[in-house]
Amino acid sequence: MSPLINFFLYALIAMCFMCLYRVIKGPTIADRMVGIDILGILVVGITAIIAMKTNRMFILDIGIAWIILSFIGTLTLAKYLGRNKLNE
Repeated sequence: MSPLINFFLYALIAMCFMCLYRVIKGPTIADRMVGIDILGILVVGITAIIAMKTNRMFILDIGIAWIILSFIGTLTLAKYLGRNKLNE
């Protein structure tokens, strides 16, 4: 594999730590929600790079499941922040 792919993997991992900082130190709940959503997207990118490097494509299934759960969590939190009941 190209050293450029390793660079992208390390860059995505560094961005994950930046998102974790935003989730921990975020001044508002909306900032934390955006940080968690971006973290989910970055994890899917990491799983895609790992799947390419190891030539095991079942790892992409983990990324797809992760992004679906992240989407459902974002919708739930947005509904909660909108002051609606969760059973509506």
